[in-house]
Amino acid sequence: MSIWFQQLGLGQVADAVDRYLAAHLGIRVTGMGEDYLEGTMPVDDRTRMPLGLLHGGASCVLAESLASYASYLCIDPARYGVVGLEINASHLRGVPGGMVTGVCRPMRLGRSSHVWSIEIRDDRDRMVCISRMTTAVRPLAEEG
Repeated sequence: MSIWFQQLGLGQVADAVDRYLAAHLGIRVTGMGEDYLEGTMPVDDRTRMPLGLLHGGASCVLAESLASYASYLCIDPARYGVVGLEINASHLRGVPGGMVTGVCRPMRLGRSSHVWSIEIRDDRDRMVCISRMTTAVRPLAEEG
């Protein structure tokens, strides 16, 4: 059973995410299933730290981009909005180049908050980062 409130296709989701900060880092949404959202990010000069490895902050941007958009897909956008509340990440392995892939899955989908787990892996399918992101689900302000 799908967790998504909004029934958008992968192309629509990818187009919506292909803006803002995610676009500057080359983040792309590449997969979507009944309970996950997947995206990739290149490890290049935009996303590396001076030591030549994937910057931990870039991993957090990938994780937060996936979790925020996944949370948005779970709500009725005519009634609610979502905002990031907290993110943490454990960086497990250095990545000098190639592509990393993040897979975002829900840990809890409540009325007022969503908690997501995001695993980021390198081209050789080795875990490089595990992240948890919490979003707040807020009713849209009524005009009046």
